[in-house]
Amino acid sequence: MSTAFTTPRPVDRTESTTATFTTRRLEPSVTVITARGDLDASNSQDFVDYALRDADGTERLALDLTGLEFFGTAGFSALHTLNVRCASAGVEWVLVPSNAVSRVMTICDPDSTLPVAATMPAGLAHLRADQRRLLQLVSEPREGFRE
Repeated sequence: MSTAFTTPRPVDRTESTTATFTTRRLEPSVTVITARGDLDASNSQDFVDYALRDADGTERLALDLTGLEFFGTAGFSALHTLNVRCASAGVEWVLVPSNAVSRVMTICDPDSTLPVAATMPAGLAHLRADQRRLLQLVSEPREGFRE
């Protein structure tokens, strides 16, 4: 299962023993990391390091995991680490899972605490919506509010 969307050519690509990681910049503040192959204990830390190495230069991160054929529990631990590190760096993020990722997430994240989107366009829309919410400087008045 693959998600099609138009992006610039990859700006970076790294191969581990069982996976390939690719970076694309959609906008100066939006980065898409694509993972293909297998994500397991042999490369999960490589994936975290790869995904976060440019965290200082991005505000929003989308993970396209639709190309992962195998996703072990170490992969889920990597996503949890990403979640914690993105939160501390102020990076909004979302992931688009493959079937293999979804199966593990059903078991390891039953409360759906990680930000998941069904498709990459939906994930990017979610990130852009989060940015608009952050830009709101004045809150909406509540009903019954008196000046």
